[in-house]
Amino acid sequence: MAELVKTPIDFQSVNAKVDDPHSGAIITFSGVVRNNNRDRNVLAIDYHAYEEMALEQLKRIETEVNERWPTLKVYIVHRIGYLEVGESSVYIAIASPHRKEGYEASQYAINRIKEIVPIWKKEIYDDGYAWIEGS
Repeated sequence: MAELVKTPIDFQSVNAKVDDPHSGAIITFSGVVRNNNRDRNVLAIDYHAYEEMALEQLKRIETEVNERWPTLKVYIVHRIGYLEVGESSVYIAIASPHRKEGYEASQYAINRIKEIVPIWKKEIYDDGYAWIEGS
């Protein structure tokens, strides 16, 4: 179900994909470009990916979440390309019967994204740029 997109993430559409009448919560996580990192002013981030493998790994993470928390529904979207401050780079939606499992699954998913998904970011500063490890 996971997606890689090159346009702004449609949060409502993603939430609709996990909506389930058996769930009491939809837990969401939106990772956004912030205006600072490592004591530098960030203007934007340019995300690059090995797209085929990145999508495969995002789907793998969804499968892992479903295996660990079988009552949950999960959908992950990661954006690639040039993003300005305030734009969402990753969005995770999880429908859960109870909030505790949803929060745990969301944290698990974002940690796994940073561990195994081949997405790289180039932070663009007002005085240069740097490649940063992890998405």
